[in-house]
Amino acid sequence: MASEEEVQVVESCLVTPSADTPRNALQLSQIDLMLANVGYTPLLHFYRQRHAATDDFFDVTRLKTALGKTLVAFYPMAGRFRVAADGRLEIDCNGKGMLFLVAHSCLTVDDFSDFKPSPKLRRLFVPHVDDSANLLCATQVTFFKCGGVALGTVTHHAAMDGTAAFHFFQTWSAFSRDGDRAVVNHPCHDRTLLCARDPPVVHPDALSIFFPKINLSMPSGVNEVEIFTLSKAQLYTLKSICGGRGVSTFSAVSAHMGQCMCLARRLPADSTTRIVFPANFRRITVPPLPNSYFGNAMIRVSVADEARRIATGDLAYIACRIRDTLGRVDDELVHSAINYLGQAKRDDGLLTAAGSLPVTDMRVVSWLGMPLYDVDFRWGKPLAMLLAESNRRGYVHLIGSGQGDGSVRIVMCTEAAILQEFKRLFYAKVKSMVYSKF
Repeated sequence: MASEEEVQVVESCLVTPSADTPRNALQLSQIDLMLANVGYTPLLHFYRQRHAATDDFFDVTRLKTALGKTLVAFYPMAGRFRVAADGRLEIDCNGKGMLFLVAHSCLTVDDFSDFKPSPKLRRLFVPHVDDSANLLCATQVTFFKCGGVALGTVTHHAAMDGTAAFHFFQTWSAFSRDGDRAVVNHPCHDRTLLCARDPPVVHPDALSIFFPKINLSMPSGVNEVEIFTLSKAQLYTLKSICGGRGVSTFSAVSAHMGQCMCLARRLPADSTTRIVFPANFRRITVPPLPNSYFGNAMIRVSVADEARRIATGDLAYIACRIRDTLGRVDDELVHSAINYLGQAKRDDGLLTAAGSLPVTDMRVVSWLGMPLYDVDFRWGKPLAMLLAESNRRGYVHLIGSGQGDGSVRIVMCTEAAILQEFKRLFYAKVKSMVYSKF
């Protein structure tokens, strides 16, 4: 535990909706249930006090008032998880409130200038909650001695995906910044939009790329987190090598990471390696889900191939496989996956448990294009936004740098034993790409 000299919580309360809200049970979709055991995602925003000292910087009363207004629209977040009569997890929209902590620290923002996820960051600045609390979300505002602030939040994956979580942050910060003049894009809470079809048809061809089960195990050896940065020029060249026009940053970076990972791990040539990634299907279903759909609207798909093809093949080939897989995510695939999950038993191991990915696999989660830095509570945009902790081997997060320079930060958790070789391969290839272009 963090010592009192580092961080001391001085207030703990529940913030409730500022107006009456519906009191009902909100049943989770099959997609939500598939992600239930992922648990809480720890998010962290750092803010620096850019102007002269002011008494109202991150005024707690203002934050609570804005949060109360936000919870009127996002009323499930003031509720609790519970088990329904049929054994399924659901949200009890009871308005009990969202946990809100206030803390003080003798540390400064500059003590964490590398903004690398770590167990310490989570211990210090993110609320300590577990599944037994049945909370959907909790937040902690920590005031540094330098005048800066850390805003740490945990959001439960059964309740929301990243798109929904950042919609909440945008709304909360808008109420804090603009008060009653805030423009609110109201969330859609109708999770019946993702009900199984009747009859629940599952098309095998549609499921060929669906990856419902991730086999996690307790990690052997030491894992380490490292951050890699690709500049705008490096990304441009990387995408050119991967096929040029039509190749996304996600496809190009994932292809590069997958190849470096295969080589650094020295996988047997005939072994099967997988690049697993979620695809957002809000605009893909027929009819499309509202952009403001509040829940999980992503499906996990994968590219599987022999290690020799990934390790020694052209990056264009790997990027094309990733792009084609994303292109195959359509309405039929989404509903076949929902129907499949509805038929599967809870003990089939579809739910993700604690642990690490097999050494043959890599999972890439993209936050590119999300409004990560559009969280201005009145006192400016965040200095940095990050995942507070990354502790699952094989997981990679792609995050925009927030510097306005077009660069991308790549947060990777991997075996410490291969990290130096991976780093050598990663930057050697990037350098050769840039030199060949210019």
